Amino acid sequence: MLSELLSHPTFLVPTLFLIYFIVSFLRRPRPLDIPIVGSRKGDWFPLLQARWRNTRDFKTALEHAYTQGSPVLVPVAGEGDIVILPPKEVKFIIDQPDSVLGFSERAFEIFQIDYTFMDPKIPRVPLHESLLRSKLTPRIGSLVPDLAEEAVWSLETHWGDAETHDEWREVCVFETVRHIVGSVANRAFVGLPYCRDPELVNNGMAFAIDIPLSSTIIKLIWKPLRPLLAPLATIPNRIHTRRFRKILISEIDRRLQNYDKAQSDQKDQDSSSEDEPNDFLQWSIQQAKAGGDPYMWRNEVLADRILMVNFAAIHTTSFTLTEAILDLVSSKPEYIEEIRQEIVSVLAAHDGSWNKRAVSQMEKLDSAIRESARFSSIVSIGLGRSVVAEGGLTTPSGVHLPKGTKVSVPAYWIMRNEESYAESETFTPFRFSDLRNSIDQIKSSDDGQKSDHVRRARNALPTTSPDFLVFGLGRHACPGRFFAAVELKIILAHMLLMYDFEMLPVKPEDSWVGITRLPPLKANIRVKRKKT
Repeated sequence: MLSELLSHPTFLVPTLFLIYFIVSFLRRPRPLDIPIVGSRKGDWFPLLQARWRNTRDFKTALEHAYTQGSPVLVPVAGEGDIVILPPKEVKFIIDQPDSVLGFSERAFEIFQIDYTFMDPKIPRVPLHESLLRSKLTPRIGSLVPDLAEEAVWSLETHWGDAETHDEWREVCVFETVRHIVGSVANRAFVGLPYCRDPELVNNGMAFAIDIPLSSTIIKLIWKPLRPLLAPLATIPNRIHTRRFRKILISEIDRRLQNYDKAQSDQKDQDSSSEDEPNDFLQWSIQQAKAGGDPYMWRNEVLADRILMVNFAAIHTTSFTLTEAILDLVSSKPEYIEEIRQEIVSVLAAHDGSWNKRAVSQMEKLDSAIRESARFSSIVSIGLGRSVVAEGGLTTPSGVHLPKGTKVSVPAYWIMRNEESYAESETFTPFRFSDLRNSIDQIKSSDDGQKSDHVRRARNALPTTSPDFLVFGLGRHACPGRFFAAVELKIILAHMLLMYDFEMLPVKPEDSWVGITRLPPLKANIRVKRKKT
């Protein structure tokens, strides 16, 4: 949907685009004394012309920035002038305190939260992030059986049940995957029956599309005009937020009443927790009440927090899973069969039970998803920050960046670096599982078991590193990546167990919209339900 809207612009978009370029030219920002990617000798207006070229072909612009090996300026419509730092300065970025390089400031500007969220306080007071770390991640193990159950239900709903085992069925990968991911993710967020409510899932998905689309449009508007025009661009945001709230309000009120009653009855936490739902909504209620601020346990605020995690979780996970499916189906049939056999073997060792340990032992499955995330990365630039220090910042390359400068690294090309990844332009599904099981990876240690754990964790899907930036790096790495990894593995494992796939001769092409890299959103595959 996002790709179609931006590749078939209405009258409004090109008009705003033209206004943006004219205003940018009239303001004539003084460029840093570094090369401008996209400018050419003889250009009358280097920044303006570079911005046009880079916006039309950001992949090439990013490759030029990567090969430069030193800081460069990359002007892009809607994003301003981004300083792309070389890969060797990745550590420099993550080592800077938030008082020097601001993470939130850049994110708020990218998503224009003051306009795109009905309640901007939700992202500005990110209580949900602490819940992801303190509640969701430690409780993944208890959620695995429910996630597996939901994966089966969702796949049978969208890809066909056992009664259709003799029929090949054509499905749009992204369109069905985002519904499947929406249901499975919301099983952990709001539980049954709401995770299966198509209206809740649809509005959560729609909002996840609203944010990048409306923020892109808003960033094309001259800042003084944004308060006037942004409400028009964000009409869908408000519609989907209100619909999402309406679905959850009664359930939130019921849970709030039950929580207050339990407290008034002076039930201890252990006894009351047995009857409490084990999901993100319940943890949000507990957190809000413990914080003591009545605003935070308003039903609309709690609903918006669930909508916020839907935005954070569903869109990127759907993109990643879409790429993984298409990478496998356009590779070799024996890859799929080898992963399938691993899944069967692991489950047999656990008496057919889906649990956290079983999921962690599916190393080839884990490797295939991590390799797809690297090879078909939806992340173009990474480690986005804004210089917030009053005196600016000087990079190891000797370039001084004044306050307000936006910096990033060329993540897409870092993850295709031949020195880090042999045959980097080839999808090699068992690249990381081979590394995990290579004797060369074993480090000497007094505790062999600990050494083995470290060795295996180093190349696991949610593990970040300077040459794997899908989930970011450092203290601002995605807090939900461990849940996302388990969710991805459970869904893809069930796909491979439950369905046969008709292989594709070649993978459908991805597309670029400005700095955004999109999977083939309209790509179809043919699947057939396996006999049970």
